[in-house]
Amino acid sequence: MAVDTSQSVAKAAGDVARGPSRGTGKPEGRLRRSLSTHWYAWVMVAPATVVIAVIIGYPLVRGIYLSLTDATERNVARSIGVNEIPATYEFVGLDNYKEALSSAQFFDTLGWTLVWTVACVSITFALGMALANILNRKIAGRSFYRMLLILPWAVPGFVSVFAWRFLYDERRGLLNSILAGGGIDAVPWLNDPTLAKVAVIAVNVWLGVPFMMVALLGGLQSIPGELYEAAEMDGATAWQRFRNITLPGLRSVSTTVVLLSSIWTFNMFPVIFLLTRGGPGEATQILVTQAYKFSFEISPRDFAQSSTWGVLILVLLMLFAAVYRRVLRKQGEVW
Repeated sequence: MAVDTSQSVAKAAGDVARGPSRGTGKPEGRLRRSLSTHWYAWVMVAPATVVIAVIIGYPLVRGIYLSLTDATERNVARSIGVNEIPATYEFVGLDNYKEALSSAQFFDTLGWTLVWTVACVSITFALGMALANILNRKIAGRSFYRMLLILPWAVPGFVSVFAWRFLYDERRGLLNSILAGGGIDAVPWLNDPTLAKVAVIAVNVWLGVPFMMVALLGGLQSIPGELYEAAEMDGATAWQRFRNITLPGLRSVSTTVVLLSSIWTFNMFPVIFLLTRGGPGEATQILVTQAYKFSFEISPRDFAQSSTWGVLILVLLMLFAAVYRRVLRKQGEVW
């Protein structure tokens, strides 16, 4: 009996000794258990992980490295006929970042990029919410309206932008033709700095509303109808039902679509590039189109400065996502 007791005590002591090593959540233990338990899932995602690492990881590391050099079109490795010219660019540390962050060009472009992002996301969310609420009701032809409103999302982006560019044309555009019919002079939609900003925002909103509408409509359909019926029986007005039932019910969906829409809009290259190419002048140039300009349009092409702006864009978006996540956690949202 004493032997059994001593053995059980020793076993319990061993379990206690081993228990904290498991409970402390050491990376080695968690990783080993995850691999042994979910090895099939790891095997399935491994090919995709490798492809993503190659497609995204290498350009990212290469871009960060180039941002620490003085690489331009004149000193990178290149081939001229059968002659191979080696790279002669040098490591300059953080000089490119100092130059970018001390220039008025960067902060002017950043300011317009923020205005562009906030305006597009706010208007898109408001319109998407309004349309989702309308289509969530039983109205005649609801399926037809849904298909019609999703159409801008189905059309390739560059086709839509070129169509809008034709509409905005000062001489032959449909918009100015309509205005001319009313005796109004042609409006330089894409040649005036202020009007060009309004024009690009309108096009991006037109492209973004379908996604926002579909996402919010899915969220609305997940809210139990009994809540609205009970609120209506209690005498709640339409605004009270919207504020106390609809908005809280859409909170998780709204936070996700606002984050995604903000990131997409911040980096919305096609609309700006295809519609105005950042013009007139630099009026509609956002950070990502300016980074493209450094690398492909100016002479000599400045690969180092383009990479620097690209890294700064990544850092800004990561900071935004971190702050956004912290705000959601304070509000009790899990993200």
